[in-house]
Amino acid sequence: MKEEIFQVTSEQDGERLDKLLSMIYPDFSRSFFQKLIKENSIKVNEKIQKANYKVQTDDMISILIPDAVETSIEPENIPLDILYEDDDVLVVNKPKGMVVHPSAGHYSGTLVNAIMYHCKDSLSGINGEIRPGIVHRIDMDTTGSLIVCKNDESHVAIAEQIKEHSCNRIYVGIVCGNIKEDEGTIDAPIGRHPVDRKKMAINEKNGKPAVTHYKVLKRFGKYTYMQFKLETGRTHQIRVHMASIGHPLLGDELYSKNCPFKHLQGQTLHARTIGFIHPRTKEYMEFSAPLPKYFEDLLQKL
Repeated sequence: MKEEIFQVTSEQDGERLDKLLSMIYPDFSRSFFQKLIKENSIKVNEKIQKANYKVQTDDMISILIPDAVETSIEPENIPLDILYEDDDVLVVNKPKGMVVHPSAGHYSGTLVNAIMYHCKDSLSGINGEIRPGIVHRIDMDTTGSLIVCKNDESHVAIAEQIKEHSCNRIYVGIVCGNIKEDEGTIDAPIGRHPVDRKKMAINEKNGKPAVTHYKVLKRFGKYTYMQFKLETGRTHQIRVHMASIGHPLLGDELYSKNCPFKHLQGQTLHARTIGFIHPRTKEYMEFSAPLPKYFEDLLQKL
């Protein structure tokens, strides 16, 4: 059991308690926090509040988060959108709302549950029992291409390429506002936000180097359809970088507020292309995940 304490910022003023917590801690669901609230594990200014409590600026929120239980992760027959597969690697198109690997509050319905069913015993074990095959991840509400490693040799080879930034990772997304430049580079270190524990921020002092190259694909006046090429792969990198220059991703409730499109489920961001040197054949391979329907529909509406 660990205690987390943070202070509500003016940007978060008026949010429901359970919703705010699920935004700050994206690895946990809102229902997970509702359960903790019922168990009196969450306090606001040292008092018990209900899940629908509207937080106020400077509220001090304390949370007792239970330790992640070592649990056996069960294979689940969840349909996978497979872009490529051989004996060494699997490239999948992850849907919106799917968590990549199990964590407290998410022990089923994850990509790991699905690949365990699909691959049976053929998955790398380097990342431990609850992350078999997982060599990199994308956020729950980000869609698109993801590499899964079927053996330890592949895992080591792909992990090295990711570490050396030689993997070709291209995302597309819709940002708020009409960005001035047609293309550019954001080079700003990213680290933990000083107040929101699960929020990242530009952190000159303690951040790790982070570089995002961007290019405008189409302008819609109030919104811009953009392409992003990652040089590094920090948590929430594109989301933090774009918010830092005043153009947050459309639908991103963690790094922006008052999204006019209420039906969106998180940020409009898609990992379109992934390219890497195959660990066995040593040939360069590249795969592209088609845009999800909600994204295509949005481009038609804008």
